[in-house]
Amino acid sequence: MIKAFVVGHPIAHSRSPMIHGHWLATLGLDGSYERIDVAPEDFGTFLRGLKADGFAGGNVTLPHKEAAFTGADVLTDAARRIGAVNTLSFDGQGRLVGDNTDAVGFTAHLDETLGPDWLSVDAGDVVILGAGGAARAVVAGLLDRPATRILVANRTRSRSEAIAGLDPTRVEAVDWDGLDDALRGARLLVNTTSLGMTGKPQLDIALENLPADCAVADIVYSPLETPLLAAAAARGHRVIDGLGMLLHQAVPGFERWFGTRPVVTRELRALIVADLVAKR
Repeated sequence: MIKAFVVGHPIAHSRSPMIHGHWLATLGLDGSYERIDVAPEDFGTFLRGLKADGFAGGNVTLPHKEAAFTGADVLTDAARRIGAVNTLSFDGQGRLVGDNTDAVGFTAHLDETLGPDWLSVDAGDVVILGAGGAARAVVAGLLDRPATRILVANRTRSRSEAIAGLDPTRVEAVDWDGLDDALRGARLLVNTTSLGMTGKPQLDIALENLPADCAVADIVYSPLETPLLAAAAARGHRVIDGLGMLLHQAVPGFERWFGTRPVVTRELRALIVADLVAKR
């Protein structure tokens, strides 16, 4: 039996076991996927014991993504660009490979919702709210797409400038006070902050300057409809919730561990939505 995991601290809230458990069941595979709670001070020992414990790999969530980055034997280009690891596996030489699938998870859901050709070179700017690890992943994914410019707005400008360093020719730091002007040319607005998440303050921005054809995305998936998405939908904008990114980022890891590429289906989405509703 092939074994995989998700590790974090805390970890009880993770929906990853539901996602991978659903795929294992529907595909009829002999495998397991478990939650493992590991304190930060014990994470290095945990990594070193993975092979002996019989794991093919697993997912990494907060607060261990940076520690997994430094602890992996080999890093993918995506992991290097983002500076964090959310997926671990072993290569043919037995080396621990660190990858980050958040970027492809975001763009896959964007394609699914809006179509792969929606974001063309002359369509307009992408405006990113926030400058943390999630913003870095989203920008990394969008750099593989033909967006004209990517504008990163954060209250601490130095953090936005650090993300702009991914590609200074296409990514630009924007002062939070200048956000209203940045929105005028936006084709896509993406919130990568935790504002609007259950238990967090709301994201307080005005949408009046958004062009009518601008789509609005939020990586938060609890609640599924954040106040930002509700306000955007009320104005007639197309909206992209955060659940799709969670589902699609899980696909590459499952394929590596279990040897079969799963599909994100309406049935899987409904399963996770029902769980989110039940635990509100």
